[in-house]
Parts: sequence; C-alpha cells; structure tokens
Amino acid sequence: MGDFEDMLRGLDGSGDDQDRRIPVGEAVALPADDDLDDHARYDRATFAFETKDYVRAATLLEPLVQADPGNAEVRLLLARSYYHSARLGRAETELRAMVERWPSDAYAHLVLARTLQRAGRAEEGAPHLKLAEAMGLEG
Repeated sequence: MGDFEDMLRGLDGSGDDQDRRIPVGEAVALPADDDLDDHARYDRATFAFETKDYVRAATLLEPLVQADPGNAEVRLLLARSYYHSARLGRAETELRAMVERWPSDAYAHLVLARTLQRAGRAEEGAPHLKLAEAMGLEG
C-alpha cells in the first residue's frame, strides 16, 4: 500500500483507527473566536489576513492590541489589515502610534507613507517614505 493509504489507515497501520476519522464532507467544529487564547487568536488573524479576509483579521487583532499595545508585530498586522480593508483612518492611527513609539521601524514608516498616499495625502506621507528609504527600504 502507498504512503497515502497508510496514512488513511491510521498511524499504527492496523486500520483500527477508522472510528477516529472524520467522514468526508463532515464539518469540524472550530472554537469560536471569543473562546481563543491570544496565541490561537493571532494565528487565526494571520490566516484571515493571508486569505485576504482583512476585516476579520482586524476584528481578531483589535483586542490583542488593546491588551498589549507594545506588541509591534500584532500592531503592524492590525494596521495592514486596516489598510487592505480601506479603513485608512484606522490604519493611519495605528501607524502613527507605531512610528512614535518605534521611530526606527522602517516598515511602519513605509506603510504610513503608503496609507497617506492612498488617502490622497502624498505630500504628508513623503517624509515617512524618505525615512523608510534612508533606513534601507525601497518605496
């Protein structure tokens, strides 16, 4: 038998694991978003972002940022989720807080510049773009 068939039979290869398999087409119940711990919530938000569900990603990330505003990684993903869901005001707020707290974060400056450009305020974003480029990022 091939590897795939062996996997389907169960780890021990006996075939006795049939009752533990989920039938094809049967849904697996995942925990509700509100029932997740912070790590699982971040993982789910990352998955939502990667699958372009930016509104859901932001909804999952907002409580994490409120609980730990000093987490730059979570805060940046929230800002990017806002940007991609065209909530530019919220993206700008998060990014301004980031560049104030972490002025050497070149990527935060770049995303802030892009956010301001997208909002029709390219002149206002120009200094952030220049800073990002001076720190080694290309706009």
